[in-house]
Amino acid sequence: MPTSEDVHAPVLPGVEKEAKTAEASADVLHTDHAPAGNEAGKVESWTPDEGAEQPAKPQSAGAVSEDAVIEAIATVHDPEIPVNIYELGLIYAIDLYDDGRVRIEMTLTAPNCPSAQELPVQVKEAVEKVPGVKSAEVEVVWDPPWDMSRMSDEARLALNMF
Repeated sequence: MPTSEDVHAPVLPGVEKEAKTAEASADVLHTDHAPAGNEAGKVESWTPDEGAEQPAKPQSAGAVSEDAVIEAIATVHDPEIPVNIYELGLIYAIDLYDDGRVRIEMTLTAPNCPSAQELPVQVKEAVEKVPGVKSAEVEVVWDPPWDMSRMSDEARLALNMF
């Protein structure tokens, strides 16, 4: 990458300076782009174990809002528990892509959960209603197993589980 002297040098007549400036601008504009060969179009990935100290990654112009996806997921409730599945800690990962795809990893409170068939479908349908989402894929995972420590404070309060 050019030094600041190259970018901020006095304007000299001729095209050599314009070429240097254009090259420097291109380098700056493309420093955040992944090299070829990486997963195409991936915008952002989220897992609940990531700390808040990590800065948010900027999203591309047509990218789906992570907050909008989380709000959509929060509309899905376990029929046996009066708390939404996001606050219960059932969502393990959300991957957002430039092309409008969303991939979600979730779990259930137990492998024999009576809602095992309907909850993933409800999550998929809710997320696909978010503006900008073209498709959603929901995968049920069992590792790590869900436990009550994954619940938010709001969920614990609603269920009197302090």
